[in-house]
Amino acid sequence: MGEGRRLYIGAYCGASRCHARLRDGEGRAIAEAQGSGGNLYVNFEAALATLDKRIDAVCATAGLAVADRAKVTLGLGLAGLSSAADGERVEARYAAFASVRAANDALAGCLGAHGGGDGALVIAGTGSAAVARVGGRETVIGGRGFLLGDDGSTARVGAEAIRAALRAHDGLGPASPLTAEVMRRFGDPLTATQWALTAKPAGYGAFMPLVFEQAAAGDPVAVTIVEVAARAIDALIAATRALGATRVALVGGMNPAIKPYLVEASRAVLREPLYDDADGAILIAGGALPELQGAAR
Repeated sequence: MGEGRRLYIGAYCGASRCHARLRDGEGRAIAEAQGSGGNLYVNFEAALATLDKRIDAVCATAGLAVADRAKVTLGLGLAGLSSAADGERVEARYAAFASVRAANDALAGCLGAHGGGDGALVIAGTGSAAVARVGGRETVIGGRGFLLGDDGSTARVGAEAIRAALRAHDGLGPASPLTAEVMRRFGDPLTATQWALTAKPAGYGAFMPLVFEQAAAGDPVAVTIVEVAARAIDALIAATRALGATRVALVGGMNPAIKPYLVEASRAVLREPLYDDADGAILIAGGALPELQGAAR
């Protein structure tokens, strides 16, 4: 590592995926690493252990010794980060770096999606949330966790599929190919209820592809679940627009599947992200990004 060379690590840790990237002061990419994710709200220490692995991998790839971290600025975008106290806990963990700034994963994604400019980000992943950045002011919408929010998320879609399957089994709701397949996977209601005692949002989210597959085949139960999820994403998009966001990006594991079910007003304002969430974390750290050629802003 050359003397005086400015280096920035941006690390994004979402519920399902963690991604870290190292750039120099001119925005040139040097190293990156990806792997499974974590959520501070679900398991604080496990999420940071996952983050540690990605940061360590980036440093190793770039040939940075432990002592070199004192010359690296670190920016973090973390799922489940919702309080200043948690931010201080996270930043204290990475005191070996020159400086560290931690923010919510939605903010990192929003900064990346719009290259640091104004705009909004709607996340339809394991969880759901939105953030609008207008005139330098950031407003987070949703992101209340699996128990109190996450409408329009893969976890909610999966949970509703399992609930529908149990209702159908008990004669309390309509049966369909979707409910039959969900029950086949569990075997019996007791197994499903015992599984749910310790299931994490990502576990529920694993049922999302099945729901969309059955919806595409016309399964009425699946179609209803998907349409409810789509209306939740429509509402998040509308809420960011009401705050003044004119450029909206939709990201997350359910993004491609849910788009056709959104209302036309939602689809009309969506734009592709300019940069990804790891680069958004680079911006949180105060780093630079490379210029994009021909990008539609």
